[in-house]
Amino acid sequence: MAYTVNLTRRAGQDLHKIHEYIAEHDSPERAGYVLDEIAAVFNRLSELPDRGTIPKELAAFGIREFREVFFKPYRVIYYVEGNAVFVVVIADGRRNMQSLLQRRLLGG
Repeated sequence: MAYTVNLTRRAGQDLHKIHEYIAEHDSPERAGYVLDEIAAVFNRLSELPDRGTIPKELAAFGIREFREVFFKPYRVIYYVEGNAVFVVVIADGRRNMQSLLQRRLLGG
């Protein structure tokens, strides 16, 4: 069964900012490559959404409904509802993910 992969508004903004940053600080070609690879992550999620692991920052709080997959150094954090995958965060894993996830997912 194929799942639909949906980006939340914030995840779409994340993707846009990643592209802009790489295009400005590296090259437009590299930015396009990164977007293509993240799109490939989405395609794999549409086939096997349960393949991801629970983010350790959320597991520490007992929150287990979110999962993550990687295109290093980027982390794609999502949840599955019915036949749909909802991507909620796309971020460079070198960031302070504890703080980002608390703000973004826990409202802290």
